[in-house]
Amino acid sequence: MDPGQPRPDLIIFDCDGVLVDSELLSCRCLSEVLAEYGIALSLEQALELFLGRSTKAIEQHFRDLGQVVPDGFLPRLKSRVLSTFTASLEPIPGIAGVMSDLSVPFCVASSSDLDRVALSLDVTGLRAHFGERLYTAQMVRHGKPAPDLFLYAAEKMRVSPERALVIEDSVSGVKAGKAAGMTVWGFVGGSHYRGRDGAAILSSAGADRVFARMGDFWEG
Repeated sequence: MDPGQPRPDLIIFDCDGVLVDSELLSCRCLSEVLAEYGIALSLEQALELFLGRSTKAIEQHFRDLGQVVPDGFLPRLKSRVLSTFTASLEPIPGIAGVMSDLSVPFCVASSSDLDRVALSLDVTGLRAHFGERLYTAQMVRHGKPAPDLFLYAAEKMRVSPERALVIEDSVSGVKAGKAAGMTVWGFVGGSHYRGRDGAAILSSAGADRVFARMGDFWEG
């Protein structure tokens, strides 16, 4: 929180790119599966357009362009992502230690489907930290950058939005947290920010602070 301000009553973690280093893996899967259906989307474009967004946003994007995503696309993408995660997903370095040391309640609020979030946490050994405190875009009408998911998580955790701290790695997530009236810290330690000025990107989106190492969680 701001210097001199008391620590939050709730910390809401995004999952992809904050708890698990998944963004490059999932965006690569998206690019590859779209290519199988004759739709060109580079890895860089996938990161730019869909980082922190739900599969509904992917469908809407191509619908707006006049392209209909085939019926088999989403099941194919889901299968590819889950198999890739099972084989290759790693936790963000230092995140387990951060959660072990936290003295305030925390939860997950992710644009991903619940089964993908659960798998991600299981594969990386993080699930035990969260129990059933997993909230996803499936549970609300509007996904990020709308504030609905973060407000829903705060309501379920019985904490006022202004007393919640959000940890996010995407522009849409930062905007969602700020729209919810929460303090937002941008995290740029995921592999998808290598070679990109993540601090500038998330600061421009409205992040109250940006950091790159979980070991610096409470610093600054």
